[in-house]
This record gives sequence, C-alpha cells and structure tokens, in this order.
Amino acid sequence: MVKFLTRVGNSEALVIDKAILSLLHISEATPLEITTDGKNLVISPISEPSQVKEATKAYHAVKKRFGRALKRLAD
Repeated sequence: MVKFLTRVGNSEALVIDKAILSLLHISEATPLEITTDGKNLVISPISEPSQVKEATKAYHAVKKRFGRALKRLAD
C-alpha cells in the first residue's frame, strides 16, 4: 500500500485506513511509539502499562514546555 502525507496546519499527517487500525486494535486513544532505523519509520502501539505511563508523562512534559509553540506551528 502506498500512502502520501496530508497537510494539517504547518505539519504533515499520515492517515491510516480504518481497516488497518481495526486489525491492529488501534484507536485514537492508543498511544503509539514512533521509531526509525535511519531509513524506515516504525509505528507501534504501546501495550505495556509501564510504557503507557512513561509515554503519557513524556507527552505532558513536552506539552507543558512547548505547548504554545507547537500550537502556533500547527496553525
């Protein structure tokens, strides 16, 4: 499957088909880990409770520190 990025404000988004999300049991509330090996992008659902807690903590720290700047960039 070939996908293209979609512009969202000043950012780009990858839209994932509902069938794929359903197959992987991913919803908009599922935290996702995004990694790369320098060539490929890997998106994986976080299922371990400790990873979810850590990801949530990191999200809130980034939002607190850079929230306004990120909002301005998105607009």
